[in-house]
Amino acid sequence: MATQPELEHPNKAFGYAARDSSGVLSPFSFSRRETGEKDVAFKVLYCGICHSDLHMVKNEWGMSKYPLVPGHEIAGIVTEVGSKVDKFKVGDRVGVGCLVDSCRTCQNCEESLENYCPQSTLTYGAKHSDGTITHGGYSDSMVADEHFVIRIPDSLPLEAAAPLLCAGITVYSPLRYFGLDKPGLHVGVVGLGGLGHMAVKYAKAFGANVTVISTSPNKEKEAIEHLGADSFLISRDQDKMQAAASTLDGIIDTVSANHPIVPLIGLLKSHGKLVMVGAPEKPLELPIFPLLQGRKLIAGSAIGGLKETQEMIDFSAKHNIEPEIEVIPVDYVNTAMERLLKADVKYRFVIDIGNTLKPSS
Repeated sequence: MATQPELEHPNKAFGYAARDSSGVLSPFSFSRRETGEKDVAFKVLYCGICHSDLHMVKNEWGMSKYPLVPGHEIAGIVTEVGSKVDKFKVGDRVGVGCLVDSCRTCQNCEESLENYCPQSTLTYGAKHSDGTITHGGYSDSMVADEHFVIRIPDSLPLEAAAPLLCAGITVYSPLRYFGLDKPGLHVGVVGLGGLGHMAVKYAKAFGANVTVISTSPNKEKEAIEHLGADSFLISRDQDKMQAAASTLDGIIDTVSANHPIVPLIGLLKSHGKLVMVGAPEKPLELPIFPLLQGRKLIAGSAIGGLKETQEMIDFSAKHNIEPEIEVIPVDYVNTAMERLLKADVKYRFVIDIGNTLKPSS
């Protein structure tokens, strides 16, 4: 278990930041905002490394602001609460995911879809309403409005909970919204990485028959014997793909690299749904005719709202669903980024902030 020291100066923080688009992370001191009346301050104990972090530290999406402290899969222990906080107290186990603010008044916010609010504020690399830049969880402390703080059940280890706040909700939400959470459905999962392995776990927990679709034959044993998938398809094997045509009720596509989607559409039954949660940099080719043959749908989905994120965390605890993780010290983070670029991780790096991040790191 990570240690849980009290913060001597809650507004003073220390972490690892990228200074430029080289993406190299190094020690960085900065200030958090003072704890407001609706804020929760907590000691960060663990932070997952998302593939988005890799894009952001290198400014590959053209939106990064330096110095940049990444991390939006954050878990820790509450150290202070504002005078009007009523959901949390000191000592509670909590987490923060991809968002730390939204307008609270638009239709999306009113429907607990803060993730689709046009004015939502990302956990790092964005601007607060007061103009300050947000900093993420590769740091020793966090301050956030209680609305954007998630309670983590005692039965769920904090190091396992952290990646769920992005990787977990990213696949849980579309499975639920698109009705792929019913027992007996046949669900495909494209890609077996940080997102894909969680999609397999949730779909199985919902009672689905799960087929993993991958370009890597060497992942078949892992998919079936370890993660519990029912079948495995090599997407480059045209004969097997043809044999599986019109067998799936829905597909969660987690792949961020460019890849053909017409063969995936062919796997869908009539009224089937192909849901994209990966974000390829270049546009994918999309012929319309295959969609017309069977009233098939292609959709996208991005994380989830705060209410659904709490639901996902509670569901995970109830069903003992945890990501496969590799816990690392903070001074290994640059090596971890290099390995992540090569997909050399099963399946999520988690930084042990509580035990390894010190001001002398």
